[in-house]
Amino acid sequence: MKESLPANCQLFYAMKANPDDKIIQTLSPVVDGFEIASRGELERVSSYVNNQIIFGGPGKKDEEIRQLIQTNVCLINVESVHDLHRIAYLAEHAGTQAPVMLRVNLNRNVSESKLKMSGVPTQFGIEEDDIPQVIAEALSHPSLELKGFHFHAMSNNLDAHAHIKFVDLCLELSHKWQCDFAISAPIVDVGGGIGINYWNPREAFDWDLFADGLREVVERHASLTIILEIGRFMTAECGFYVTEVLDVKENHGEVFVVLRGGTHHLRLPAAWKMSHPFVAIPVDKWSYPFERPGVQGRKVNIVGELCTPNDVLVRQESVEEVRAGDLIVFTHAGAYAWTISHHDFLSHPYPEVFYLE
Repeated sequence: MKESLPANCQLFYAMKANPDDKIIQTLSPVVDGFEIASRGELERVSSYVNNQIIFGGPGKKDEEIRQLIQTNVCLINVESVHDLHRIAYLAEHAGTQAPVMLRVNLNRNVSESKLKMSGVPTQFGIEEDDIPQVIAEALSHPSLELKGFHFHAMSNNLDAHAHIKFVDLCLELSHKWQCDFAISAPIVDVGGGIGINYWNPREAFDWDLFADGLREVVERHASLTIILEIGRFMTAECGFYVTEVLDVKENHGEVFVVLRGGTHHLRLPAAWKMSHPFVAIPVDKWSYPFERPGVQGRKVNIVGELCTPNDVLVRQESVEEVRAGDLIVFTHAGAYAWTISHHDFLSHPYPEVFYLE
């Protein structure tokens, strides 16, 4: 991924997608830095001194800001005027200068992705029309160093052409604001938002097309440094969730495949009300003396063991055959999976984690 990017682009890993220590260790020598959003994530990456850090999030605690401004490899996203004032105040009292980027909430829709952080009412960033006023405010604080602008606007965008247009817009706005204020704020953080097609994995986001289009766009802005914060797209295909079928039953005309596990291990399909991609693996062994429940050529709902009807990982998808005792392998489970799940609901055991190198 990194080799295909233009020279003035930097690749960061968005840790929220999967903060597993082995993933961080593996990515550290490859990526330019890490995007984080908590003190806990900061502690996880603090030993990787060769990587830059970007800290974001609409709610920052004073102790987090104090720790961040003492980290000389850190950029802090400013999400509001109050956020700016607090960072400036704490940096001044620490006798230092905090490097910051202004997070922009665009006044337009930039993709067809269902989950948007910008262009709609959300808790993220500063409205585009207010940015000039906030630039002036930032420049009035000696304890702040305005390094650039942050534009993360969407989640799970699958359209490479739309993403190229989005980056182009970010660069044009950044260039305009620099010219208007006669300043050098050369960093343009376009965030992440590049998606995984869970509905049809074969029709994936075209990274090569995006990288080629990006090269044409950034040639017009050679003085700017573009940062990409990639999480889901980098790690989703690195993980698999494997679990056993406990039961196959039918209720009110629909088939339910009940798992040893569920959304307390893999939360994403319940959060997005989607069917997670999966493969049924037959297991011939059956140690019971009674009939083995199963179905052939039917649409099934694959559900977990929790005592809630919301514990659903697959909704009305066709299977050739599935039986109690078989295995279900959920692919694309390396991002927003275990770490966003409600682990302790009903106190079921945690899954075992195996690493393949």
